[in-house]
Amino acid sequence: MDLRQMKQALVLSETLNFHRAAERLHMAQPPLSTAIRKLEEELGVTLFDRQPSGLSLTSAGEVVLRQMRSTLFFADEIRRAAREGECGEQGTLRVGFVGSSVYSVMPQLIRAYRLKYPRVELVIEESTTVDLLRAVEEHSLDVALVRFPVLAQTSAQITFLRPDPLVLAVSADSALAGRPSIDLSELGTTPFIVYSESRVPAMHAMTMSAFHQAGIRPPIAQQAVQVQTLLALVESGLGVALVPATAAGYAGNGTRLIPLTGLPEKLNFGLALATLGDTSIATTRNFVALAQAVTRPAS
Repeated sequence: MDLRQMKQALVLSETLNFHRAAERLHMAQPPLSTAIRKLEEELGVTLFDRQPSGLSLTSAGEVVLRQMRSTLFFADEIRRAAREGECGEQGTLRVGFVGSSVYSVMPQLIRAYRLKYPRVELVIEESTTVDLLRAVEEHSLDVALVRFPVLAQTSAQITFLRPDPLVLAVSADSALAGRPSIDLSELGTTPFIVYSESRVPAMHAMTMSAFHQAGIRPPIAQQAVQVQTLLALVESGLGVALVPATAAGYAGNGTRLIPLTGLPEKLNFGLALATLGDTSIATTRNFVALAQAVTRPAS
């Protein structure tokens, strides 16, 4: 068994079709079928269940392919390390980020990194904290800017970077729009738009915790995933929302962001960096160090 056979099996597991897998591998279908059969004979197990309706992975196949994926990843990491060298001044760095970070840490950090490491290719991807953490765990991202606190179980290492307090978003024609600040306990009967419990669990939990600490149970008018969507729904008059202060970058003329009072101090909300615990790749190590330097409070 060699890396070439592993890649063939992995591509077939992704397509579950010999013809499409052969096209992706730039080879003919018969040699691929023969190679997979020989691999199964060598391992002594059936990896793919061949039925008239199509292919499917067997239980053994799922276990074996998971290990193969890990083996291929580490083989790629060896190649990357050889190309990049010890200093991390060239290579590729895959960075994920939550959308709200584009109005705070993200532009500053990316600009600083590109200036210091101009020969490193940056591959940037936007997503939610949950999906970014999964991508880091699966090695499809090297590092990610995520929302803090992280409530989901994760093997990623979380490093807090910068606070980003919650504020209240209201429509510009709301009776609350002229207030310089507002206590959350006053909003017990006000409809709220909140973050999706399934897609943005940390933000949802923070909002629910804030309600609980304020002693209120306001009606929930709608759930949404992106802060832009929450603000658009607020502007439409559907309700109010708790959003990070950096959401000011998304807010249009039809929305007002009002500072909140009465929030418990333990709601330490902000942005953090997610990496795998072993940052052995120099480009990742350099990015982490630069992120900590860029976000360090001025003395």
